[in-house]
Amino acid sequence: MKKMFETWNRINLVSRIVVGIIVGIVLALIVPQASGITILGTLFVGALKAVAPVLVFVLVINAIASHVSGKATNMKMVLVLYAIGTFLAGFIGVIASFLFPTKLTLKTGAEEIAPPSGITEVLESLLFNIVSNPVSAIMNANYLGILAWAVLLGVALKASHDSTKTMLANVSDAVTKIVQWIISLAPIGIMGIVFDIISTTGLSALAEYGRLIIILVVTMLFIALVVNPLIVFVVARRNPYPLVLTSLKESGITAFFTRSSAANIPVNMALAEKLKLNKDTYAVSIPLGATINMAGAAVTISVLTMATAHTLDIKVDMFTAVILMVLAAVSAAGASGVPGGSLLLIPLACSLIGISDDIAMQVVAIGFIIGVVQDSCETALNSSSDIVFTAAAEYAQERKKS
Repeated sequence: MKKMFETWNRINLVSRIVVGIIVGIVLALIVPQASGITILGTLFVGALKAVAPVLVFVLVINAIASHVSGKATNMKMVLVLYAIGTFLAGFIGVIASFLFPTKLTLKTGAEEIAPPSGITEVLESLLFNIVSNPVSAIMNANYLGILAWAVLLGVALKASHDSTKTMLANVSDAVTKIVQWIISLAPIGIMGIVFDIISTTGLSALAEYGRLIIILVVTMLFIALVVNPLIVFVVARRNPYPLVLTSLKESGITAFFTRSSAANIPVNMALAEKLKLNKDTYAVSIPLGATINMAGAAVTISVLTMATAHTLDIKVDMFTAVILMVLAAVSAAGASGVPGGSLLLIPLACSLIGISDDIAMQVVAIGFIIGVVQDSCETALNSSSDIVFTAAAEYAQERKKS
């Protein structure tokens, strides 16, 4: 048994995940009533979500406390790339909506969910998240609060004794090891997730919205395979596809199935270490990116808002559409912890062009119906972009030095 386990672990993780996906599909088709298999996926996502806040808190404190003065980090460049990537993603979403206008079948009785009432509420939420109690921030996976406290503690501990810094490094290594153990269970967890999606949700409900799904998916693929590589090439002057494809393969696949940027933080941290990126940078940029780097959300909001406008025959000029997209993308950072994520920002965007909440919430309901595809692709794009831009900033720094 031990030998089989060791042989299994020697196989490439992505290959093992593919096996898990296939097994999940087969089991869902053969024994869809075996609901016990679903718990494997729930446990895996739960474990990732549980360890992620602790991992971020410990790694950021250790990275800042042990940072040597004069040693450069790339956070400024990373933040600029996050902003550019999100803006371009939303812009492409707007272009796609003009080129391939889509109309929705709006119905009554949309699910009652409370979206943000306006940009002021979103910004207030953002600020209150930052000053949240540290214990509460960790318990509720409030990454803005976690980062704020970790940065403050890291700065305060810079002057501490070497033995304290050694202890922090040891704790950081221990938590990282736990993350590696959890990630090794990804094939089993993803098998459970795939089984749950196919056996309970099914794909028949998606047929009515096939055109909308295709536009969303193709747009996100265009961002991942054309726009992001172009950004990397411009800043780093190197072939971007080895980095982009590695990020999609090792980060995007798990994010696609877990549908949670927070749950994918440990996966991205492990990949950043594998790529030998600067720990002082990625310890902060990865969890921050999971909160504010919202390329997929910008696509979702812009496409669904424009589809609503087309359905109601509301003429939206390009300039107005871009303003809507920028506002929604900025707002996404403040609403990232709200269930429904980007979908709940659609009423905010719709309100700016005179669309009522009643209609906008029907669009949100449609978003939940197609969420099995839309949210999966959105999370995969968001999460893999965190790694792409963190690495691109470092490569750009290396190019300047050479």
